[in-house]
Amino acid sequence: MALSPKTQEICKATAPVIEEHGEAITTRMYEILFANYPETKSLFSDAPENQHKLLAAAIAAYAANIDNLDVLGKAVEGMAQRHVKTKVKEEHYPMVGLSLLEAIKDVLGDAATDDVINAWKEAYFFLADILIAREKEIYATK
Repeated sequence: MALSPKTQEICKATAPVIEEHGEAITTRMYEILFANYPETKSLFSDAPENQHKLLAAAIAAYAANIDNLDVLGKAVEGMAQRHVKTKVKEEHYPMVGLSLLEAIKDVLGDAATDDVINAWKEAYFFLADILIAREKEIYATK
C-alpha cells in the first residue's frame, strides 16, 4: 500500500511549517503522551535529553521526503533497531500517533485543518506499519 497522492502533497507542503515548529510539536507530543499514557514513560528512560529535537528532525525529514521514501531507508532501519532495544511494541504506535496529532493541532492551531490532520494521520500510520513490520522481524531474531 502507498500513501495517497493527496497525503503526499499536503505533507510535503507542510514540511516547512513542521520543520519550523517541530521542536514545539514534539515537546508538546511528549507532554500529551506521558499525561495520557503514563506507561509509555519507561520507554524513554534512556532517551537522550534532546530526544524531542531528534524526533522533530525525523518528522521534518519524513515530510520533506514523503514522495521519495527510499532515501529514508537507513533512518527507518536505525529507528526500528532503537525501538526494539527500548522494547517499543505495536500497541504503542497508536498512543504516540494520537499524541502527535493532538500536538500538531495544539501548536499549529487553525493552520492544522482537517485536511492537514488527516494527511498526517495517514502518513504517521503508514510509517508506523513499516516500522512495526521491521521490528517484528528484529524481535523474531532475538
